Amino acid sequence: MTSGIAAVPGPAAEAAAPGTASSLWRDTLRNILRQRNARVGLTILAVLVFCAVFADVLSAYDPDQVLFGSGEKRLTPPCVHIVGCPAAQPEHLFGLDQNGRDEFSRVVHGARVSLWIGFVTVGFAIAIGTLIGLVAGYAGGIGDTLLMRAMDILLTFPSLLLAISIVAVLGYGLINAQLAIGIVAIPVYARIMRASVLSVRENDFVVASRALGAGASSLIFRRILPNALTPIVVAGTLGIGGAVLDVAALSFLGIGAQPPLAEWGSMIGTNGISLIFNAPYLIAAPGVALSLTVFGFNLFGDGVRDALDPRLNR
Repeated sequence: MTSGIAAVPGPAAEAAAPGTASSLWRDTLRNILRQRNARVGLTILAVLVFCAVFADVLSAYDPDQVLFGSGEKRLTPPCVHIVGCPAAQPEHLFGLDQNGRDEFSRVVHGARVSLWIGFVTVGFAIAIGTLIGLVAGYAGGIGDTLLMRAMDILLTFPSLLLAISIVAVLGYGLINAQLAIGIVAIPVYARIMRASVLSVRENDFVVASRALGAGASSLIFRRILPNALTPIVVAGTLGIGGAVLDVAALSFLGIGAQPPLAEWGSMIGTNGISLIFNAPYLIAAPGVALSLTVFGFNLFGDGVRDALDPRLNR
């Protein structure tokens, strides 16, 4: 006689869950790599990561080493032996700066700083913004109103001006510049997460879990958060390039990374307008590296967005 009680999934069904999750990750990665923008962006970022990891191997000099003692002169133009530079002259792919340091070595080592800036700054903003948006979206009521109005107040200020003000209060330096840019970006991620939570919390699986007696922590961290992360992942990927550019802007103004740290924005600011005609290569090299980095992150972010958008992913 057939029982009216539904069968409970056994160990075999439970064991299939990890395989299903692995399949979802594999399908997602395949969808991302199917996007042309993502492939081009990943190629640029792969070169950036390679330069950051093997900077000591790729560069013949320490980025802070002053070469005047070796008979070098300040503002030496680029010298590449393979394109006709005399073999007797020391090779410097991007020339020497006004302090007698090898510009190529500084640009290559600057890749490490840019990766650190991008991931740490955006990671900090996402962590705080996600928590605020998660609490506001799930709790609702007066808590939601207070948190979102606080975010709106931060959004009323021009982002770069607010970042400059924060750095002026905290003090000059790369860490404080990253903290300032992260604080400025928090409201953006908080609002994205809140909107995603408001949409997910009304889904049938969340309502069913609540009806079965699931607690608030279980609902938030096991049901709502995993299904609300997609917009944050897309926004964070796109935001890394913007964070790198914003911190470079603060360093250009002299309130971010401080010399002699090899950071692209600081290198452009140090060389500045005074050398743009005498030694344009000193500005062009870090400027191109910075542009390619931002371009690569933006392309990859566009590809991730297209791959994870159900309206475009067919």
